[in-house]
Amino acid sequence: MARADVLEPTAPAPASRGRTPRGARSRRRPADWIVLAVAVLAAVVIAVPFVLIVLNSFKSPAEYNTTGPLTPPSELYTDGLVAFWERVNFPEKLWNSIIISGSVAVLAVGLSLLNAFALGIGRVRGRTSIVVVILLANMLPQEVLLYPLYFMFREVGLYDSLWSVIIIFTVIQCAFGTYLLSAVLGTFPKELLEAASLDGASRRHILWRVVYPITRPTLAVLLIFFFIWTWNEFLIPLTFLVSGANQTVPVAITALQGDRLMDVTTTSASALLGLIPTLIFFLIFQRTLTRGITAGAVK
Repeated sequence: MARADVLEPTAPAPASRGRTPRGARSRRRPADWIVLAVAVLAAVVIAVPFVLIVLNSFKSPAEYNTTGPLTPPSELYTDGLVAFWERVNFPEKLWNSIIISGSVAVLAVGLSLLNAFALGIGRVRGRTSIVVVILLANMLPQEVLLYPLYFMFREVGLYDSLWSVIIIFTVIQCAFGTYLLSAVLGTFPKELLEAASLDGASRRHILWRVVYPITRPTLAVLLIFFFIWTWNEFLIPLTFLVSGANQTVPVAITALQGDRLMDVTTTSASALLGLIPTLIFFLIFQRTLTRGITAGAVK
């Protein structure tokens, strides 16, 4: 008779010592609760001004003087929004802000990519000195630049033109973008560049076929930030755009303020109208911003 092989039962493998129970993962430490409380408190502090703007935008001046700024309006009062819309020709100011911010964002991102490609990958001579000069130029306050730029644009005939503000902010934003992207491209994988060179790709093809697709999330983040930063600028548009037809939304809001009198409800309504376009822009590109920020954190 053939002998049947008997398989002895095997003991279950011991659980690894490094694993933690499932219930322990969901427990929060006291430090986590502290961080959460601080984050909630910071969110409340940031949200308070926006809530006050919304509350006072739909409140009449008489109700504001009676109840104060913290109470909600008893009825929707839209005369402040209509007054600001008609007084400053808001569609015209909105279009000027969109043209300036959009042009600056696109031009600054494009020039930053070209400059960073030359500094980070091209390895031009004096790369470190150039990056330091760009960084120092980015740290200069705008007040220092007003008189030289005013004199220069008056001489070339671009004063009181949208192009003057577009050129100024393109250079300012490009300085920051070049500094950031040059540091990113300085750590670019050399294997990809060498493989593209062996395949016969020129520098132009390497830039647009290799570097650009990989750095596109970072460029999208810069585009969003440049747009919002330029939209909120006040001092340079106030100085170089003196005519009402060329003014931006932040400059138009100051038209409601006088030396001894200020309509709080109309000013709140103007701030709300100026906030809505940037809020819509941020909500549209929120996922792009999130993907761009986290692109380098996950391999």
